[in-house]
Amino acid sequence: MKIKMTAVLCALVLGTAAVASAATKKTALPAWQDPNVVEENRIPMTAHFQTDGLKLMLNGTWDFNWNEDRNSRPTDFYRTDYDASGWDTMPVPGMWELNGYGDPVYVNVGYAWSGHYENNPPIPADWHNYVGQYRRTFELDKDWEGKDIFLHIGSATSNVRVWVNGKEVGYSEDSKLEARFNITKFVKTGENLIALEIFRWCDGSYLEDQDFWRLTGIARDVYVYSREKKRLEDIRVVASASGEANLRADVSKGVTKVSFQIVDPYGNVAAETEIAPKKNVAETVLNVADVKQWSAETPWLYTLNVSSYDKNGRTESASIEIGFRDVCIQGGQLLVNGKPVLIKGADRHEMNPYKGYVVTEADMIQDIQIMKQLNINAVRTSHYPNDPLWYTLCDRYGLYVVDEANVESHGMMYGPGNLAKNLDFQKAHLDRARRVVQRDFNHPSVIIWSLGNEAGDGPNFAASYDLVKSMDSSRPVQYEPAIWNGKTDIFCPMYYDYKDCERYASSNPERPLIQCEYAHAMGNSMGGLKEYWDLIRKYPSYQGGFIWDFVDQALYWPSSAEGTDHVFVYGGDFNDYDPSDNSFCCNGIIAADRTLHPHAYEVAYQYRSILTTPVDVLAGKVNVYNENFFIDLSRYMMEWSVEVDGVQALCGTVSSLDVAPQATAEVSLGYDVEDILQAAGIRSLDRHDVYLNVRYVLKRADGLLQAGEEVAYDQMVINDAELPVFADASGLPEYGQDGDLHVFYGDMAFEGSANLRVSPWKAVFDASAGSLVSYVLGEKEMIKSPLAPCVARAVIENDLGAKQDRRLELWRNAEFKVASFSVEATDFCYRVNVEYAPVGEAAVISVVYDIYADGTIAAKEALADAGKLSDAPMLPRFGMQMEMPGQYSTLEYFGFGPHENYSDRNSSALMGHYVQRVEDQYHYGYVRPQESGTKTEIKWMKVIDDNGAGFEIRSDVKFSASALPFSWKEMDVRMLDNNQAHSLELKAKAHENDRANGSTWVNFDLAQMGLACVNSWGAWPLEEYRVKAQPMEFNFILRPVNN
Repeated sequence: MKIKMTAVLCALVLGTAAVASAATKKTALPAWQDPNVVEENRIPMTAHFQTDGLKLMLNGTWDFNWNEDRNSRPTDFYRTDYDASGWDTMPVPGMWELNGYGDPVYVNVGYAWSGHYENNPPIPADWHNYVGQYRRTFELDKDWEGKDIFLHIGSATSNVRVWVNGKEVGYSEDSKLEARFNITKFVKTGENLIALEIFRWCDGSYLEDQDFWRLTGIARDVYVYSREKKRLEDIRVVASASGEANLRADVSKGVTKVSFQIVDPYGNVAAETEIAPKKNVAETVLNVADVKQWSAETPWLYTLNVSSYDKNGRTESASIEIGFRDVCIQGGQLLVNGKPVLIKGADRHEMNPYKGYVVTEADMIQDIQIMKQLNINAVRTSHYPNDPLWYTLCDRYGLYVVDEANVESHGMMYGPGNLAKNLDFQKAHLDRARRVVQRDFNHPSVIIWSLGNEAGDGPNFAASYDLVKSMDSSRPVQYEPAIWNGKTDIFCPMYYDYKDCERYASSNPERPLIQCEYAHAMGNSMGGLKEYWDLIRKYPSYQGGFIWDFVDQALYWPSSAEGTDHVFVYGGDFNDYDPSDNSFCCNGIIAADRTLHPHAYEVAYQYRSILTTPVDVLAGKVNVYNENFFIDLSRYMMEWSVEVDGVQALCGTVSSLDVAPQATAEVSLGYDVEDILQAAGIRSLDRHDVYLNVRYVLKRADGLLQAGEEVAYDQMVINDAELPVFADASGLPEYGQDGDLHVFYGDMAFEGSANLRVSPWKAVFDASAGSLVSYVLGEKEMIKSPLAPCVARAVIENDLGAKQDRRLELWRNAEFKVASFSVEATDFCYRVNVEYAPVGEAAVISVVYDIYADGTIAAKEALADAGKLSDAPMLPRFGMQMEMPGQYSTLEYFGFGPHENYSDRNSSALMGHYVQRVEDQYHYGYVRPQESGTKTEIKWMKVIDDNGAGFEIRSDVKFSASALPFSWKEMDVRMLDNNQAHSLELKAKAHENDRANGSTWVNFDLAQMGLACVNSWGAWPLEEYRVKAQPMEFNFILRPVNN
């Protein structure tokens, strides 16, 4: 699929010798090409705080002129007499590419000019360096007179130059921090004209090669505001968990007194003082008694009121929320308020599927609410400072934040040309580090500063580390490329595998291990998250990490495809010209529209902070461990139930949970085995599956979580019934042969809705195909495509990254051609023996079917060595597949659920009895088609129609299975030969509203390989989750059922 948003016809232009010469000669460069010019007349960054001054929002519709050719743009557009009547308009905030100008570009590594321009820092590509020009007017009334007036531009990519009333005001780079200008001398009472010019790329773009959509425009609020002449210039707070608050206010000339007042969370004054500033600085220490400490678990906030005075009285007031907490590295651990907290984190880009970089307060609150629901307690602002409001909300609702400077030069790679070693860029590195610390210093949620991401290491980062530490000694500083030889307080690698993590964590390290990125959540992923958290809970110095990443970066886009009016687009969907890293922008725990991916349940489960283990579950006794560090469990109650064969037999609540932080308590649920037997109406637990389920819910609303919301759960086995041993069934059916067709038939008795009933059945095997090609129950055909072996699955993103589509070609391209076929009668059944031609020179697969008079088919699928099995790669799966008519659209099973799960991603699934719709099995949230819908640890399953007729499948081992509207080949981008396919484009084939016209593809397997999650560019599932190429057998029963 290619979506053309603009038609730009240009010849390919590479970097010319003239441009290269400009970069090497020490001639004067314009500001947008000079790395030593990061601003002109921009006022210094300060902490973010609001005063009681005036504020006028300039968000809305602006006049806009987009220039494809920088050199032909109008250069006098800022004049007050310039005629802009022919211009278009642009929303502010708003991104050009999502409003009709240029195409969105997604690149993981490499700049948006990759392939068309050779990197030549500091000179960016000139061709396709579009320029956007903005104009609008605003009114200032007399209330603004006598005050200083400032312009705030929250985020402009990649730079911005400003004019007011025809006069140039200033210039700024760093697209993820606000640019503020003093425009007092440029404005007047009445109507004013503001003009802005933004380049798509500037020299600063070399430091902004983050893994995200490359969009252009204004992403955050634009407004003007007033300040008094005698005012507060900056406020800085270091509030300790001890209750001591070190306070500083920088003030302008003429301020004679500053008052500080701390108000507690209940509105009571906790401490206050007044002091006279010295050299325009007022510093003091206030102590708050019985302080309530801030943490992600206990986000207690106090209000700091600060006022400035001159000889005539108060001139200005400001209020900010502060939190009392300590952060330090001690004994090889990260401590918050003296406790070695676990970082249950996620990386998060600021991304809205409809508006790109433009993220509203509602968007932010929604993300935090989902994080809370998934037990995420920490977020890394990957890879740039976020909107200031984000930090305020993290303070308020309780999230630990790693605040990252807007520095990534991944496209320059890590060799000698690395910008970390290029001293021409040192000023820009330092400016970006300095400004984020200055702005976000007062937020208690910020517990770690990050110097940037994937930008190599060198003197520029060493200098940045020293600068940040000189500005703030109260927080650790991290930077991933510096973990071995550079300056970082935290050992923060990305994508360390299990062995590397354990090797480091077991070495008694001086620095804690907190992965800045891990468990790459691309597509159907997150297999192996449990194994990471087993290690984290084992080693004190391994304190967690940040999953890459929180949300898919896909963009919502209209679609004309049958079955859907939209798709979620990714790199490469817009044109064949721009560079693209395809769907690599979709690595989220959740989908772009904020619906949950199935692996989100695994995250919530592994990140839970209440863990339950059995003591004596037959007697209703369990241990409850409180993994929180600051709160007890009094705000929660436990709801428990005992299920017998999937039916709830007992239930109850424990309303008082007296478990201190980091403590374990034994809890009695008040039942015994006799209670279970009596409630279930059984004499013995033998041959019954009995499970204890416990869940923990809030007694009352807590922040963004409502009363009754679940925060943790566990399941414990009371009795796991033995699986049935295969035995001879009801004797020989009738048999006939018509050429290659071997027909077996008889009658099946079943318990109907009212009484015992009988249905005729007929099964047909085709000797030429070596398969069961037809099964008629009553008058209903239940097979649309033959029952046959299946050893392949649709590739997932992790498979593609590991090149499993190529490595496993032997199995993916396997054809099951009949080598031998025979029918024989035994004393109890007819037996069909099928052997297929060898798969390559590796394996011989055979199936033996025993057909009984009641229609039951007992089968054994076997894989044997054909001579070179030991040289064969692992199998994607080993099992069987068939296509049923679409009216068989109910999946009923006893196994792990209710959500999709796999062998290495099923710790969050619960054993139970589930009834689900086939049309709901595929997860359309995966942006590209891929394997989906599997359930594991199945004891039995049925695929039936609305009347209860269909097939039941059992085995003598727990197996995995799926029932989907599509075959594995229809979900496989390689088989589709379409890397730009979209899952939602499969909708038409699902026939959701007319299932009788669709299909139900049933796979049931002895085993399917796991998903993996260490990374998405080479990692394999762990050894125990691979299907090794070795002899194996899969016994199963296929039995007709009716109602």
